[in-house]
Amino acid sequence: MRATVRDVAALAGVSPKTVSNVVNGGVVVRPETRARVEAAVAELAYVPNFSARGLRNGRTGAIALTLPELSSAYSADVARWFVELAHDRGLVVQLEQTAEDPERERELVSRARAHLVDGLVLNPVSLSASTLATTEGLPPTVVIGEVEPEHVDQVHVDSRAAAREVTGMLLDRGHRRIAIVGAARQDSVTATARLRQLGYEDALRATGLRVDPALRVPLPEWTTASAARTFADWLDHHPLPDAVFAFTDSIAFGVLHVLAARGVRVPEQVSVVGFDDVDQASFAIPALTTVSFDRRDFAGAALDLLERRISDRDAPVQTVVVPHRIVERASVAAR
Repeated sequence: MRATVRDVAALAGVSPKTVSNVVNGGVVVRPETRARVEAAVAELAYVPNFSARGLRNGRTGAIALTLPELSSAYSADVARWFVELAHDRGLVVQLEQTAEDPERERELVSRARAHLVDGLVLNPVSLSASTLATTEGLPPTVVIGEVEPEHVDQVHVDSRAAAREVTGMLLDRGHRRIAIVGAARQDSVTATARLRQLGYEDALRATGLRVDPALRVPLPEWTTASAARTFADWLDHHPLPDAVFAFTDSIAFGVLHVLAARGVRVPEQVSVVGFDDVDQASFAIPALTTVSFDRRDFAGAALDLLERRISDRDAPVQTVVVPHRIVERASVAAR
């Protein structure tokens, strides 16, 4: 039979209220009392009844985190920090994958409206098709990424500024023909692709260079395999660029693979930069120069905003921009 609060209280020699204070946190309990309660919890294998708690306070203790896809190194790192930091706050995270499908976003919002989760952290790729295009009936929600809806709390990196800076670094090193892999597609323009392309173009124009459409390499998917296939095909029809700005590190790994397979030396013949600074970036051959930002701070800021929104639906909308920096490694050389 499942242990109850009263069972734990009896074994620890305290009141059920004290057990609740220890389990739920937020109330100071003497260390020796807390130790007795925690020992009783462990001995009885007590698990709090979150469903019953939700009936009392209107909360489930669960939030949903949705990402466009879960297979990339970047998504895995983001999800890891959300789960770890949410656990420290007594929250359970439900991971969801939208596959860039707005209908899945709508399903998640419906679940939150039905109080199956307390709030949502959404990473939509396009505001135009997103359920966030309207605030009507929207549950507590925080957006991560560059969609930038002004009416919803948001955490993001300034992709346009970061792209401008990393492109500027390549220009300062003497590169002129800089290809962008992951460029915005005509049939489906994502917010991230658009902003990173704009930052790239900002840097070119600031140097007085013409934006050459032939150096844009759109991708059907932002994956290593898609980048390798598409970039290889692009190289079959275009001269070797001076440098490649890959819009994610996963894309950069596909670019590096193609160049190595063709005997093109990086960075002696072509420099390559990425974006995200995933763990594998420092182990690429050569080690990848990339745009970095702290994923722990990113997740923590989003959870702060979500807890604030859950507690106060009428709080002013807030946007947090997480700082970025360029990590220079061996994949870039001066021309």
